[in-house]
Amino acid sequence: MDGSFYITTPIYYVNDVPHIGHAYTTCAADVLARFHRMKGERVLFSTGTDEHGQKIARAAQDAGLTPQELVDRVVLRFQDLWKRMHISHDVFIRTTDPEHERTVQSFFLLLKEKGYIYKGEYEGWYCVPCETFWTEAQLEGRLVCPDCGRPLERLREESYFFALSKFTEPLLRYLDEHPDFVMPESRFNEIYSFVKGGLKDQSISRLGVRWGIPVPGDPDHTIYVWFDALINHLTVVGFGRDRELFETFWPSAHHLVGKDILRFHAVLWPSMLLAAGLPLPRRVFAHGWWTVEGEKMSKSKGNVVDPLEVIARFGVDRFRYFLMREVSFGLDGDFSERAFVERSNADLSDNFGNLIHRTLNMVWKYRSGRVAKPSRYEDREWEELLQEVRERFFAFMDRFAFSQALGEVWRLVHFGNRYLDQRAPWRMAKDPGLGEELDRVLYRLLDCGRILGVFVFPFMPETATRLLQYLGVEEILEDCNPLALCDWGKGPSVFSVAQPEPLFPRLQG
Repeated sequence: MDGSFYITTPIYYVNDVPHIGHAYTTCAADVLARFHRMKGERVLFSTGTDEHGQKIARAAQDAGLTPQELVDRVVLRFQDLWKRMHISHDVFIRTTDPEHERTVQSFFLLLKEKGYIYKGEYEGWYCVPCETFWTEAQLEGRLVCPDCGRPLERLREESYFFALSKFTEPLLRYLDEHPDFVMPESRFNEIYSFVKGGLKDQSISRLGVRWGIPVPGDPDHTIYVWFDALINHLTVVGFGRDRELFETFWPSAHHLVGKDILRFHAVLWPSMLLAAGLPLPRRVFAHGWWTVEGEKMSKSKGNVVDPLEVIARFGVDRFRYFLMREVSFGLDGDFSERAFVERSNADLSDNFGNLIHRTLNMVWKYRSGRVAKPSRYEDREWEELLQEVRERFFAFMDRFAFSQALGEVWRLVHFGNRYLDQRAPWRMAKDPGLGEELDRVLYRLLDCGRILGVFVFPFMPETATRLLQYLGVEEILEDCNPLALCDWGKGPSVFSVAQPEPLFPRLQG
Protein backbone atom coordinates (compact mmCIF):
# COMPACT_ATOMS: atom_id res chain seq x y z
CA MET A 1 0.00 0.00 0.00
CA ASP A 2 1.31 3.44 -0.90
CA GLY A 3 2.28 5.55 2.06
CA SER A 4 3.37 2.69 4.30
CA PHE A 5 6.81 1.27 5.05
CA TYR A 6 7.67 -1.90 6.99
CA ILE A 7 11.33 -2.34 7.94
CA THR A 8 12.81 -5.28 9.87
CA THR A 9 16.15 -6.27 11.29
CA PRO A 10 17.10 -9.88 11.85
CA ILE A 11 15.99 -11.12 15.23
CA TYR A 12 19.30 -11.50 17.02
CA TYR A 13 20.37 -14.77 18.56
CA VAL A 14 20.69 -14.39 22.33
CA ASN A 15 23.79 -16.49 22.83
CA ASP A 16 26.10 -13.51 23.36
CA VAL A 17 26.29 -9.79 24.09
CA PRO A 18 25.38 -7.40 21.26
CA HIS A 19 28.31 -6.09 19.20
CA ILE A 20 28.96 -3.57 16.43
CA GLY A 21 27.36 -5.82 13.81
CA HIS A 22 24.06 -5.85 15.68
CA ALA A 23 24.30 -2.08 16.19
CA TYR A 24 25.03 -1.54 12.48
CA THR A 25 21.96 -3.32 11.14
CA THR A 26 19.66 -1.84 13.75
CA CYS A 27 20.96 1.70 13.29
CA ALA A 28 20.42 1.41 9.51
CA ALA A 29 16.86 0.22 10.06
CA ASP A 30 16.26 3.09 12.48
CA VAL A 31 17.55 5.62 9.94
CA LEU A 32 15.14 4.26 7.35
CA ALA A 33 12.21 4.24 9.78
CA ARG A 34 12.86 7.85 10.80
CA PHE A 35 13.32 8.92 7.17
CA HIS A 36 10.02 7.41 6.07
CA ARG A 37 8.17 8.83 9.06
CA MET A 38 9.56 12.24 8.09
CA LYS A 39 8.07 11.73 4.62
CA GLY A 40 4.65 11.45 6.24
CA GLU A 41 4.34 7.69 5.76
CA ARG A 42 2.94 5.09 8.14
CA VAL A 43 5.93 3.12 9.42
CA LEU A 44 6.28 -0.20 11.19
CA PHE A 45 9.80 -0.94 12.45
CA SER A 46 10.49 -4.26 14.14
CA THR A 47 13.51 -5.85 15.74
CA GLY A 48 13.84 -8.53 18.39
CA THR A 49 15.53 -11.70 19.54
CA ASP A 50 15.71 -15.33 18.42
CA GLU A 51 15.54 -17.39 21.60
CA HIS A 52 15.05 -21.06 20.68
CA GLY A 53 17.36 -23.89 19.71
CA GLN A 54 19.82 -26.43 20.97
CA LYS A 55 22.59 -23.87 21.43
CA ILE A 56 20.51 -21.86 23.89
CA ALA A 57 19.52 -25.00 25.79
CA ARG A 58 23.15 -26.05 26.16
CA ALA A 59 24.27 -22.57 27.22
CA ALA A 60 21.52 -22.45 29.84
CA GLN A 61 22.51 -25.84 31.19
CA ASP A 62 26.14 -24.75 31.46
CA ALA A 63 25.03 -21.64 33.37
CA GLY A 64 22.79 -23.58 35.73
CA LEU A 65 19.68 -21.86 34.40
CA THR A 66 16.54 -22.83 32.57
CA PRO A 67 16.50 -21.71 28.93
CA GLN A 68 13.77 -19.17 29.72
CA GLU A 69 15.80 -17.72 32.59
CA LEU A 70 18.81 -17.38 30.31
CA VAL A 71 17.00 -15.63 27.47
CA ASP A 72 15.17 -13.32 29.89
CA ARG A 73 18.56 -12.13 31.13
CA VAL A 74 20.29 -11.79 27.81
CA VAL A 75 17.42 -10.00 26.04
CA LEU A 76 17.86 -7.07 28.42
CA ARG A 77 21.29 -6.37 26.91
CA PHE A 78 19.76 -5.82 23.49
CA GLN A 79 16.88 -3.74 24.82
CA ASP A 80 19.25 -1.56 26.81
CA LEU A 81 21.54 -0.98 23.82
CA TRP A 82 18.65 0.02 21.56
CA LYS A 83 17.47 2.49 24.18
CA ARG A 84 20.94 4.04 24.44
CA MET A 85 21.24 4.22 20.65
CA HIS A 86 17.86 5.99 20.32
CA ILE A 87 16.44 3.12 18.26
CA SER A 88 12.81 3.99 17.49
CA HIS A 89 11.41 0.49 16.89
CA ASP A 90 7.66 0.00 17.10
CA VAL A 91 7.85 -3.70 17.97
CA PHE A 92 10.40 -5.79 19.86
CA ILE A 93 9.49 -9.39 19.14
CA ARG A 94 10.80 -12.44 20.95
CA THR A 95 10.37 -15.94 19.54
CA THR A 96 9.26 -17.03 23.03
CA ASP A 97 6.21 -14.74 22.79
CA PRO A 98 3.00 -16.82 22.86
CA GLU A 99 1.56 -14.92 19.88
CA HIS A 100 4.59 -15.83 17.81
CA GLU A 101 4.33 -19.49 18.77
CA ARG A 102 0.71 -19.54 17.59
CA THR A 103 1.66 -17.86 14.30
CA VAL A 104 4.49 -20.33 13.64
CA GLN A 105 2.28 -23.34 14.28
CA SER A 106 -0.54 -22.03 12.11
CA PHE A 107 1.91 -21.27 9.28
CA PHE A 108 3.40 -24.78 9.64
CA LEU A 109 -0.08 -26.31 9.35
CA LEU A 110 -0.91 -24.13 6.35
CA LEU A 111 2.13 -25.39 4.42
CA LYS A 112 1.45 -28.96 5.52
CA GLU A 113 -2.15 -28.74 4.30
CA LYS A 114 -0.91 -27.42 0.96
CA GLY A 115 1.37 -30.45 0.61
CA TYR A 116 4.69 -28.69 1.07
CA ILE A 117 5.63 -30.30 4.39
CA TYR A 118 6.17 -34.05 4.79
CA LYS A 119 7.82 -36.40 7.27
CA GLY A 120 11.00 -38.24 6.33
CA GLU A 121 14.45 -39.01 7.70
CA TYR A 122 17.35 -36.60 7.82
CA GLU A 123 20.98 -37.68 7.71
CA GLY A 124 23.72 -35.13 7.40
CA TRP A 125 25.99 -32.63 9.05
CA TYR A 126 24.76 -29.98 11.47
CA CYS A 127 26.45 -27.00 13.13
CA VAL A 128 24.95 -26.47 16.58
CA PRO A 129 26.38 -22.93 17.12
CA CYS A 130 25.05 -21.71 13.76
CA GLU A 131 21.90 -23.89 13.84
CA THR A 132 22.65 -24.75 10.21
CA PHE A 133 22.50 -27.95 8.13
CA TRP A 134 25.25 -28.55 5.54
CA THR A 135 25.39 -30.88 2.55
CA GLU A 136 28.43 -32.94 1.57
CA ALA A 137 28.84 -30.79 -1.54
CA GLN A 138 28.93 -27.59 0.51
CA LEU A 139 31.56 -29.00 2.88
CA GLU A 140 34.01 -30.02 0.13
CA GLY A 141 35.46 -32.78 2.32
CA ARG A 142 36.02 -30.62 5.43
CA LEU A 143 33.90 -31.56 8.46
CA VAL A 144 33.83 -28.10 9.94
CA CYS A 145 31.22 -25.39 9.59
CA PRO A 146 31.96 -23.17 6.56
CA ASP A 147 30.66 -20.17 8.53
CA CYS A 148 32.17 -20.48 12.01
CA GLY A 149 34.87 -23.14 11.56
CA ARG A 150 33.64 -25.32 14.44
CA PRO A 151 33.31 -29.13 14.18
CA LEU A 152 30.02 -30.44 12.79
CA GLU A 153 27.80 -33.11 14.30
CA ARG A 154 26.47 -36.02 12.25
CA LEU A 155 22.71 -36.31 12.59
CA ARG A 156 20.40 -39.11 11.55
CA GLU A 157 16.85 -38.77 12.74
CA GLU A 158 13.22 -38.54 11.76
CA SER A 159 12.38 -35.07 10.55
CA TYR A 160 9.75 -32.96 8.88
CA PHE A 161 10.84 -31.48 5.56
CA PHE A 162 9.83 -28.41 3.60
CA ALA A 163 9.67 -29.12 -0.15
CA LEU A 164 12.10 -26.35 -1.04
CA SER A 165 13.10 -28.13 -4.26
CA LYS A 166 9.71 -27.28 -5.77
CA PHE A 167 10.57 -23.58 -5.75
CA THR A 168 13.73 -23.50 -7.85
CA GLU A 169 11.92 -22.37 -11.00
CA PRO A 170 9.31 -20.13 -9.33
CA LEU A 171 12.02 -18.32 -7.40
CA LEU A 172 14.19 -17.91 -10.51
CA ARG A 173 11.24 -16.41 -12.37
CA TYR A 174 10.61 -14.02 -9.51
CA LEU A 175 14.25 -12.94 -9.46
CA ASP A 176 14.16 -12.38 -13.22
CA GLU A 177 11.10 -10.16 -12.85
CA HIS A 178 12.33 -8.32 -9.72
CA PRO A 179 16.05 -7.55 -10.10
CA ASP A 180 15.98 -5.29 -7.03
CA PHE A 181 14.45 -7.93 -4.74
CA VAL A 182 17.92 -8.71 -3.41
CA MET A 183 20.40 -5.88 -2.98
CA PRO A 184 23.14 -4.92 -3.55
CA GLU A 185 23.65 -6.30 -7.04
CA SER A 186 26.56 -8.54 -6.04
CA ARG A 187 24.29 -10.31 -3.53
CA PHE A 188 21.53 -10.65 -6.10
CA ASN A 189 23.99 -12.41 -8.41
CA GLU A 190 25.09 -14.68 -5.57
CA ILE A 191 21.52 -15.70 -4.78
CA TYR A 192 20.56 -16.13 -8.43
CA SER A 193 23.52 -18.44 -8.99
CA PHE A 194 22.72 -20.46 -5.88
CA VAL A 195 19.06 -20.96 -6.84
CA LYS A 196 19.98 -21.80 -10.44
CA GLY A 197 22.11 -24.64 -9.09
CA GLY A 198 18.93 -26.30 -7.81
CA LEU A 199 17.33 -26.26 -4.37
CA LYS A 200 17.03 -29.26 -2.07
CA ASP A 201 14.30 -29.99 0.44
CA GLN A 202 14.99 -28.50 3.86
CA SER A 203 14.73 -30.31 7.19
CA ILE A 204 12.53 -28.11 9.40
CA SER A 205 12.22 -30.03 12.67
CA ARG A 206 14.45 -31.54 15.32
CA LEU A 207 13.72 -34.66 17.34
CA GLY A 208 14.61 -34.57 21.02
CA VAL A 209 15.40 -30.84 21.15
CA ARG A 210 13.01 -29.63 23.82
CA TRP A 211 13.70 -25.87 23.70
CA GLY A 212 11.62 -24.77 20.77
CA ILE A 213 8.11 -24.56 19.34
CA PRO A 214 6.48 -28.00 19.17
CA VAL A 215 5.32 -29.28 15.80
CA PRO A 216 1.51 -29.14 15.98
CA GLY A 217 0.14 -32.63 16.53
CA ASP A 218 3.61 -34.16 17.01
CA PRO A 219 5.20 -32.69 20.16
CA ASP A 220 8.24 -34.98 20.02
CA HIS A 221 9.46 -32.66 17.25
CA THR A 222 10.31 -28.99 17.63
CA ILE A 223 10.35 -26.63 14.67
CA TYR A 224 13.77 -25.75 13.22
CA VAL A 225 14.94 -22.42 14.60
CA TRP A 226 15.33 -20.74 11.20
CA PHE A 227 11.84 -21.75 10.08
CA ASP A 228 10.58 -20.43 13.44
CA ALA A 229 12.60 -17.20 13.33
CA LEU A 230 11.76 -16.14 9.78
CA ILE A 231 8.05 -16.21 10.54
CA ASN A 232 8.54 -13.38 13.06
CA HIS A 233 8.11 -10.99 10.12
CA LEU A 234 4.54 -12.24 9.74
CA THR A 235 3.81 -12.30 13.46
CA VAL A 236 4.65 -8.59 13.67
CA VAL A 237 2.11 -7.64 10.98
CA GLY A 238 -0.70 -9.69 12.48
CA PHE A 239 -0.75 -12.59 10.01
CA GLY A 240 -3.82 -14.68 10.67
CA ARG A 241 -5.23 -12.35 13.33
CA ASP A 242 -5.26 -8.70 12.13
CA ARG A 243 -6.15 -8.36 8.46
CA GLU A 244 -5.99 -4.55 8.40
CA LEU A 245 -2.52 -4.46 9.93
CA PHE A 246 -1.30 -7.14 7.53
CA GLU A 247 -2.71 -5.47 4.41
CA THR A 248 -1.34 -2.09 5.47
CA PHE A 249 2.26 -3.11 6.02
CA TRP A 250 3.13 -6.48 4.49
CA PRO A 251 3.16 -5.22 0.87
CA SER A 252 5.86 -2.71 1.89
CA ALA A 253 8.11 -5.15 3.79
CA HIS A 254 11.87 -4.57 3.63
CA HIS A 255 14.37 -6.85 5.40
CA LEU A 256 17.87 -5.79 6.45
CA VAL A 257 20.28 -8.69 7.08
CA GLY A 258 23.97 -9.44 7.31
CA LYS A 259 25.47 -11.17 4.30
CA ASP A 260 26.07 -14.35 6.32
CA ILE A 261 22.33 -15.02 6.69
CA LEU A 262 21.24 -13.85 3.25
CA ARG A 263 20.37 -17.30 1.89
CA PHE A 264 17.87 -17.93 4.66
CA HIS A 265 16.12 -14.62 3.89
CA ALA A 266 16.46 -14.62 0.09
CA VAL A 267 15.96 -18.35 -0.66
CA LEU A 268 14.24 -20.22 2.18
CA TRP A 269 11.97 -17.36 3.29
CA PRO A 270 10.57 -16.36 -0.12
CA SER A 271 10.01 -20.04 -0.92
CA MET A 272 8.02 -20.44 2.31
CA LEU A 273 5.93 -17.42 1.35
CA LEU A 274 5.35 -18.69 -2.18
CA ALA A 275 4.22 -22.00 -0.70
CA ALA A 276 1.76 -20.16 1.53
CA GLY A 277 0.46 -18.11 -1.39
CA LEU A 278 1.64 -14.83 0.16
CA PRO A 279 3.33 -11.85 -1.52
CA LEU A 280 7.08 -11.61 -1.17
CA PRO A 281 8.84 -8.73 0.61
CA ARG A 282 9.73 -5.70 -1.46
CA ARG A 283 13.44 -6.02 -0.76
CA VAL A 284 16.07 -8.02 1.10
CA PHE A 285 19.23 -5.99 1.58
CA ALA A 286 22.42 -7.69 2.78
CA HIS A 287 25.14 -5.54 4.27
CA GLY A 288 28.76 -6.44 4.88
CA TRP A 289 30.76 -7.31 7.99
CA TRP A 290 32.85 -5.10 10.24
CA THR A 291 36.44 -5.97 10.96
CA VAL A 292 38.51 -4.30 13.68
CA GLU A 293 41.75 -2.75 12.50
CA GLY A 294 41.82 -5.20 9.62
CA GLU A 295 41.08 -8.33 11.67
CA LYS A 296 37.92 -10.36 12.12
CA MET A 297 36.24 -9.74 15.47
CA SER A 298 36.89 -12.55 17.93
CA LYS A 299 36.40 -12.97 21.67
CA SER A 300 39.67 -14.89 21.82
CA LYS A 301 41.50 -11.90 20.29
CA GLY A 302 39.70 -9.51 22.61
CA ASN A 303 38.84 -7.16 19.75
CA VAL A 304 35.03 -7.30 19.81
CA VAL A 305 33.70 -3.74 19.63
CA ASP A 306 31.21 -3.06 22.43
CA PRO A 307 28.80 -0.36 21.23
CA LEU A 308 28.04 0.68 24.80
CA GLU A 309 31.71 1.46 25.42
CA VAL A 310 31.96 3.51 22.21
CA ILE A 311 28.82 5.47 23.11
CA ALA A 312 30.06 6.09 26.65
CA ARG A 313 33.37 7.48 25.37
CA PHE A 314 32.31 9.42 22.29
CA GLY A 315 28.55 9.90 22.30
CA VAL A 316 25.72 8.13 20.55
CA ASP A 317 25.35 10.43 17.53
CA ARG A 318 29.03 10.28 16.65
CA PHE A 319 28.73 6.49 16.71
CA ARG A 320 25.57 6.47 14.58
CA TYR A 321 27.14 8.87 12.09
CA PHE A 322 30.32 6.81 11.78
CA LEU A 323 28.39 3.60 11.14
CA MET A 324 26.32 5.16 8.37
CA ARG A 325 29.03 7.32 6.78
CA GLU A 326 32.28 5.39 6.95
CA VAL A 327 31.46 2.66 4.43
CA SER A 328 28.95 2.19 1.62
CA PHE A 329 26.09 0.09 2.96
CA GLY A 330 26.49 -3.39 1.52
CA LEU A 331 30.30 -3.46 1.63
CA ASP A 332 32.55 -4.63 4.43
CA GLY A 333 33.83 -1.97 6.82
CA ASP A 334 36.72 -1.63 9.23
CA PHE A 335 36.47 -0.06 12.67
CA SER A 336 39.41 1.58 14.38
CA GLU A 337 39.54 4.29 16.99
CA ARG A 338 41.81 6.33 14.78
CA ALA A 339 39.37 6.22 11.85
CA PHE A 340 36.49 7.03 14.20
CA VAL A 341 38.23 10.09 15.66
CA GLU A 342 39.43 11.34 12.26
CA ARG A 343 35.99 11.00 10.67
CA SER A 344 34.26 12.63 13.64
CA ASN A 345 36.67 15.57 13.83
CA ALA A 346 36.75 16.21 10.09
CA ASP A 347 33.03 15.88 9.34
CA LEU A 348 31.30 16.76 12.58
CA SER A 349 33.63 19.11 14.43
CA ASP A 350 35.50 20.96 11.68
CA ASN A 351 32.69 21.19 9.13
CA PHE A 352 29.14 20.69 10.41
CA GLY A 353 29.66 21.83 13.99
CA ASN A 354 31.95 24.68 12.95
CA LEU A 355 29.38 26.08 10.49
CA ILE A 356 26.61 26.07 13.07
CA HIS A 357 28.72 27.44 15.93
CA ARG A 358 30.22 30.29 13.89
CA THR A 359 26.79 31.25 12.53
CA LEU A 360 25.06 31.33 15.91
CA ASN A 361 27.93 33.19 17.55
CA MET A 362 27.76 35.91 14.89
CA VAL A 363 23.99 36.18 15.20
CA TRP A 364 24.44 36.82 18.90
CA LYS A 365 27.39 39.13 18.46
CA TYR A 366 25.88 41.30 15.72
CA ARG A 367 22.10 40.89 16.16
CA SER A 368 21.60 39.88 19.82
CA GLY A 369 20.24 36.48 18.75
CA ARG A 370 17.41 37.69 16.46
CA VAL A 371 17.29 37.91 12.67
CA ALA A 372 14.08 38.64 10.77
CA LYS A 373 13.42 37.21 7.33
CA PRO A 374 14.71 39.90 4.93
CA SER A 375 13.22 41.08 1.70
CA ARG A 376 14.81 39.61 -1.42
CA TYR A 377 15.49 36.42 0.49
CA GLU A 378 15.93 34.34 -2.67
CA ASP A 379 19.36 33.21 -3.79
CA ARG A 380 19.58 31.24 -7.01
CA GLU A 381 22.84 29.46 -6.16
CA TRP A 382 21.49 28.24 -2.80
CA GLU A 383 18.18 27.17 -4.33
CA GLU A 384 19.71 25.23 -7.22
CA LEU A 385 22.12 23.41 -4.92
CA LEU A 386 19.37 22.54 -2.45
CA GLN A 387 17.10 21.19 -5.16
CA GLU A 388 19.85 18.94 -6.47
CA VAL A 389 20.84 17.79 -2.97
CA ARG A 390 17.24 16.96 -2.10
CA GLU A 391 16.66 14.91 -5.22
CA ARG A 392 19.89 12.97 -4.83
CA PHE A 393 19.42 12.54 -1.07
CA PHE A 394 15.99 10.97 -1.59
CA ALA A 395 17.28 8.74 -4.41
CA PHE A 396 20.16 7.45 -2.30
CA MET A 397 17.93 6.84 0.70
CA ASP A 398 15.52 4.85 -1.45
CA ARG A 399 18.43 2.56 -2.33
CA PHE A 400 19.70 2.37 1.27
CA ALA A 401 22.86 4.20 0.22
CA PHE A 402 23.33 5.98 3.53
CA SER A 403 26.92 7.11 3.09
CA GLN A 404 26.14 8.67 -0.27
CA ALA A 405 23.00 10.33 1.12
CA LEU A 406 25.05 11.91 3.88
CA GLY A 407 27.60 12.95 1.29
CA GLU A 408 24.86 14.98 -0.40
CA VAL A 409 23.94 16.67 2.88
CA TRP A 410 27.59 17.55 3.43
CA ARG A 411 27.59 19.37 0.08
CA LEU A 412 25.32 21.86 1.82
CA VAL A 413 27.63 21.94 4.84
CA HIS A 414 30.67 22.71 2.66
CA PHE A 415 28.75 25.28 0.64
CA GLY A 416 27.59 26.99 3.83
CA ASN A 417 31.15 27.21 5.15
CA ARG A 418 32.40 28.64 1.84
CA TYR A 419 29.52 31.11 1.72
CA LEU A 420 30.30 32.27 5.24
CA ASP A 421 33.99 32.73 4.46
CA GLN A 422 33.33 34.51 1.17
CA ARG A 423 30.69 36.90 2.51
CA ALA A 424 32.63 37.52 5.74
CA PRO A 425 29.85 38.86 8.02
CA TRP A 426 32.49 40.10 10.46
CA ARG A 427 33.55 42.66 7.88
CA MET A 428 29.98 43.65 7.00
CA ALA A 429 29.29 44.30 10.67
CA LYS A 430 31.87 47.11 10.61
CA ASP A 431 29.94 49.02 7.90
CA PRO A 432 26.51 50.40 9.00
CA GLY A 433 25.54 50.73 5.35
CA LEU A 434 25.66 46.93 4.94
CA GLY A 435 23.19 46.15 7.73
CA GLU A 436 20.48 44.83 5.42
CA GLU A 437 22.94 42.66 3.55
CA LEU A 438 24.34 41.34 6.85
CA ASP A 439 20.80 40.33 7.88
CA ARG A 440 20.35 38.58 4.55
CA VAL A 441 23.61 36.61 4.91
CA LEU A 442 22.93 35.62 8.51
CA TYR A 443 19.34 34.57 7.76
CA ARG A 444 20.49 32.37 4.87
CA LEU A 445 23.06 30.71 7.11
CA LEU A 446 20.45 30.13 9.83
CA ASP A 447 18.03 28.68 7.30
CA CYS A 448 20.79 26.42 6.04
CA GLY A 449 21.14 25.20 9.64
CA ARG A 450 17.38 24.60 9.82
CA ILE A 451 17.45 22.51 6.66
CA LEU A 452 20.52 20.60 7.80
CA GLY A 453 18.80 19.81 11.10
CA VAL A 454 15.95 18.14 9.23
CA PHE A 455 18.22 16.22 6.87
CA VAL A 456 20.45 14.80 9.61
CA PHE A 457 17.64 13.93 12.03
CA PRO A 458 17.29 10.29 10.84
CA PHE A 459 21.02 9.78 11.38
CA MET A 460 21.68 11.91 14.48
CA PRO A 461 18.33 12.54 16.19
CA GLU A 462 19.81 13.90 19.42
CA THR A 463 22.07 16.39 17.64
CA ALA A 464 19.40 17.45 15.14
CA THR A 465 16.89 18.10 17.92
CA ARG A 466 19.43 20.20 19.84
CA LEU A 467 20.31 22.17 16.70
CA LEU A 468 16.69 22.93 15.90
CA GLN A 469 16.16 23.97 19.52
CA TYR A 470 19.10 26.37 19.22
CA LEU A 471 17.39 27.84 16.16
CA GLY A 472 14.03 28.05 17.89
CA VAL A 473 12.31 25.86 15.28
CA GLU A 474 12.13 22.47 17.01
CA GLU A 475 8.39 22.33 16.21
CA ILE A 476 9.43 21.33 12.66
CA LEU A 477 9.85 17.78 13.93
CA GLU A 478 6.19 17.67 14.93
CA ASP A 479 5.05 18.33 11.36
CA CYS A 480 3.53 15.34 9.57
CA ASN A 481 6.08 15.72 6.75
CA PRO A 482 9.16 17.60 7.98
CA LEU A 483 11.20 16.77 4.88
CA ALA A 484 8.76 18.83 2.81
CA LEU A 485 9.97 21.86 4.77
CA CYS A 486 13.53 21.52 3.47
CA ASP A 487 13.16 24.39 1.05
CA TRP A 488 14.10 28.04 0.87
CA GLY A 489 11.42 30.43 1.97
CA LYS A 490 9.94 28.07 4.57
CA GLY A 491 11.96 29.39 7.48
CA PRO A 492 10.34 31.41 10.29
CA SER A 493 9.57 35.11 9.99
CA VAL A 494 12.15 35.63 12.74
CA PHE A 495 14.95 33.38 13.91
CA SER A 496 15.31 33.86 17.66
CA VAL A 497 18.29 31.70 18.56
CA ALA A 498 19.78 30.43 21.80
CA GLN A 499 23.35 31.06 22.80
CA PRO A 500 25.05 27.93 21.54
CA GLU A 501 27.48 25.41 22.86
CA PRO A 502 29.58 23.48 20.33
CA LEU A 503 27.65 20.58 18.87
CA PHE A 504 30.77 18.46 18.44
CA PRO A 505 33.90 19.46 20.40
CA ARG A 506 37.00 17.98 18.81
CA LEU A 507 38.07 14.56 20.03
CA GLN A 508 41.58 13.78 21.13
CA GLY A 509 43.16 10.66 19.77
